[in-house]
Amino acid sequence: MKSLSRKALAIEPSQTLALFARAKAMKAEGHDVVSFTAGEPDFPTPTPVKEAGISAINENFTKYTPTRGMPELLKAIAEKFRKENGIETEPGRILVSSGAKHSIFNALQAMCNRGDEVVIPSPYWVSYPEMVQMVDARPVLVRTSLKNQFKMTASQLKRAITRKAKAVILNSPCNPTGAVYSREEIEAIAEIVRMSGVYLISDEIYERILFDREQHFSPGSIAAIRDQVITVNGVSKAYSMTGWRIGFMTGHKSVIDIAETFQGQVTSSANSVAQKAALAALTGNLNGIVHAMVAEFDRRRVYLTERFREIPETRYVLPKGAFYLFFDASAYLGKRMDNMAIKTADDLCEFLLTRYNVALVPGTGFGEKRWIRLSYACSMEDLKKGIERIREGLQRLRQ
Repeated sequence: MKSLSRKALAIEPSQTLALFARAKAMKAEGHDVVSFTAGEPDFPTPTPVKEAGISAINENFTKYTPTRGMPELLKAIAEKFRKENGIETEPGRILVSSGAKHSIFNALQAMCNRGDEVVIPSPYWVSYPEMVQMVDARPVLVRTSLKNQFKMTASQLKRAITRKAKAVILNSPCNPTGAVYSREEIEAIAEIVRMSGVYLISDEIYERILFDREQHFSPGSIAAIRDQVITVNGVSKAYSMTGWRIGFMTGHKSVIDIAETFQGQVTSSANSVAQKAALAALTGNLNGIVHAMVAEFDRRRVYLTERFREIPETRYVLPKGAFYLFFDASAYLGKRMDNMAIKTADDLCEFLLTRYNVALVPGTGFGEKRWIRLSYACSMEDLKKGIERIREGLQRLRQ
């Protein structure tokens, strides 16, 4: 039997998906597991969106659409970008894909050559570096700090850009930290992007989930770098549609056209029924539903941060967006409990899962080996139960 692809073998599996699946399997076996691993809202997809999908099936809207996306959806996305993000675009500069992750990969595939560099602030979403390597480019990681809420500064970006740099990936609100870049911070980064000529891939999938009066600002609205920005978004987080798999991006027509060609040879169009549902999400009057979801996330966030203040020697980023708490577990490493050496965040997460039935995601996959991500996309009941288990487990390690 011939050997497998060296490139494929070098790609790390998604740590978040693996732990989510493990927690789910343990629950199926009868274990009372509280899972804080999910990267998806725990709310149902809004009823009007589901009804649009059902209607599409009943009306036999089950065939291919144009690879770029169905025309009505492209128009709705263009209008969304114009009204909500200040981005002037048109259907010919938009591509609908099978999720925002697919959109990011399409963008990287369209712009990168072997040996190109892509700058990524760290901590980062687990898939960014792996996708960069999948297109034969090299991820350049910019280490950020808690002092600046784990946000990359313009001066850090300037130092990271070399002659080989092709693109920068920016994620605001950020997974895993919940950090939100201000307009001033983005404008400073945009100036470096303009001067260097690199592309900026702006992942804005969490844009609607904001707290403490934070406001989202899209770099694609800055005229000076309009042609350098690829804005990526979708319906997964705002409308609780993760399983529908609809993402989209807009940018310079040359990038979008190449990405469309690539997608046409790999997946063709996104799911036709899901496109109809996405159209209902974007054109329906669903702001009340979205605001109610965000208000509930905020209630959980406040409770969670208050409880974490009671746990000795834990530091965390105060999340301003998304639905994650990223906390420093350093004080609890270097311990031994029940013949188990706890040297890393991975070890600590294993300890909490096997001894206390609470599932968390270690920061290793996010670029921070001593930190842990907790998703509060779960019920308040589970949140209270899970936090108590974490507190008990960490207290035991301190004894």
